Amino acid sequence: MRSTNPYLNFDGNTEEAFNYYRSVFGGQFEGVVRYKDFPDMGAPPAERDKIAHIALPLGNGAILMGTDVLTSRGQNLVAGNNFYIALEADTSEHADQVFAGLSAGGQVEMPLQRVAWAEKYGSCRDKFGINWMVSFTGSVRFTLPTGS
Repeated sequence: MRSTNPYLNFDGNTEEAFNYYRSVFGGQFEGVVRYKDFPDMGAPPAERDKIAHIALPLGNGAILMGTDVLTSRGQNLVAGNNFYIALEADTSEHADQVFAGLSAGGQVEMPLQRVAWAEKYGSCRDKFGINWMVSFTGSVRFTLPTGS
């Protein structure tokens, strides 16, 4: 496994939370992407400035990541779905293997597929209720806008 990182979901206050985490841990954001940066996601005007992705390096390769959930997309924040464990696989085949294993007996939220930031990305909840994001970046080089 190339990396394992916590991925946190928030109910519209990701930016506030990550500014707080930055004050605690120090460092600079690797990027701040808002839903308006992904026009194909169809976020309504009231949600376009919400955080689609933010990353704060914690040191030694660990990165704290997060997002705002969008009620317009049927996402609701409840205890238990406010975090994921994000895995970056070494190969495309490894991503397939890990995703198949974690989703067996659980629930696929988004099947593995090509997305703007990875050759393969998918999310699932395993049979024990733990949320996972599996990705293989491969040759995709999505540049995140810098933010503060």
